[in-house]
Amino acid sequence: MVGFVPKEMFFTKGVGKHREKLTSFELALRSAGIAACNLVRVSSIFPPKCRILSRSQGMKRLEPGQVTFVVMSEAATREPHRLIAATVGVAIPRDRELYGYLSEHHSFGESEDIAGDYAEELAAEMLATTLGLEFDPDKSWDEKKEVYRLSNQIVRTQNVTQTAVGDKKGLWTTVVAAAVLVG
Repeated sequence: MVGFVPKEMFFTKGVGKHREKLTSFELALRSAGIAACNLVRVSSIFPPKCRILSRSQGMKRLEPGQVTFVVMSEAATREPHRLIAATVGVAIPRDRELYGYLSEHHSFGESEDIAGDYAEELAAEMLATTLGLEFDPDKSWDEKKEVYRLSNQIVRTQNVTQTAVGDKKGLWTTVVAAAVLVG
């Protein structure tokens, strides 16, 4: 494992509900398809030359018990009707020899679009600062996207977001979103 730089990654997400918080989390991991792995949370670097796979392609790379590196976001509530979100965003540089950024965000009361855009914005801002690009935190996300496009250095951003509404009977509701690093 020393010097391991993942060559591929995939996004996944899930939701779980149960009277026990831990079981709710486990069910969210099952829903995401990664519960049988030994998950190791890592920070937010999208490796150089890394290829994004579909979830189905990525799942084929996993085996039960495998040590699996993830950038993961989670949120949980026991409050009935409370909207929760977990999201992971990515910003990928045009020059594939450079690294990009992944960002995790979890929130209450945010829609899938708002939470996902925010995670993309976080990742893009982290990448922009490493590339020496200026950004104005007071500009809207759409305005910033245009600046990034015009700079011709950030090729794309995307996110995976899971939202859910707290169970009306007060069961724990957990959402997870993850970038799973493989290969």
